[in-house]
Amino acid sequence: MVGVGVSEVRLVVQGDDFGMCHAVNVGTVQAFREGIVTQASTMAACPWFTEAAALAREFAIPVGVHQTLTCEWDFLRWRPVTDGPSLVGEDGTFRRTVEESKAAISHADAVRELSAQAAKFAAEGLTLEYLDVHMGQAAPAAYDEVSAALGKPFIYGPEESKRFASIETLSDRDAADKKPWLLDYLDKLTPGVHLLVTHCAAAEPELAAIHRPGSYTYRWAEEYRLTDQAIVTDPDIRQAIEDRSVTLTTVQAAFAD
Repeated sequence: MVGVGVSEVRLVVQGDDFGMCHAVNVGTVQAFREGIVTQASTMAACPWFTEAAALAREFAIPVGVHQTLTCEWDFLRWRPVTDGPSLVGEDGTFRRTVEESKAAISHADAVRELSAQAAKFAAEGLTLEYLDVHMGQAAPAAYDEVSAALGKPFIYGPEESKRFASIETLSDRDAADKKPWLLDYLDKLTPGVHLLVTHCAAAEPELAAIHRPGSYTYRWAEEYRLTDQAIVTDPDIRQAIEDRSVTLTTVQAAFAD
């Protein structure tokens, strides 16, 4: 499914949060095998990472590390891989927002934690293709340091991000708007490499159980993920990509040029 040749318009379609929960894992695999997703960002600190790693190996999914210093959910909470005291709140799990984390996390704790997440990823026998970040940059200098140490691109870094002609997120749009928006987006793609970020998940009961109704993360649980899943596996979207001669690719393939 990944284009190996260089065309004028190339599109990376990324599935975020691989390993967060079983529903996300199932949906991401389907989106890769039956849809347009070309790579997945794995969360090594999360409870379902081991399953995600096994699925990535089984289906040869290109993967990166979704560097994680936050945990936004009410009832699905995860802890750091390391024991850095500045990484956690009173309950011993990551803080809920980027702003809270940025205000509290030390550079040393962040570097140690992100390095440990990358090591946990490597211990599963996975090939690291890129690094990105969950929710937002809580420790900007740490991402650059870890990226340099690993010799892999941090795709939201100041230099790496310039290599994309555009970076867009499908997820946080109303359900009725997603398909027309994406068709229009595909129509307007210019020559170069574009990154489209998605958050896919299968319709599993756990999605409705990770948050309180009305919380600020409410729409990011079921609504955004199930509608992303429907769009990236929609045959009309696949046909539109073919009709417009857009080459689906990965960050590794695109950055190799």
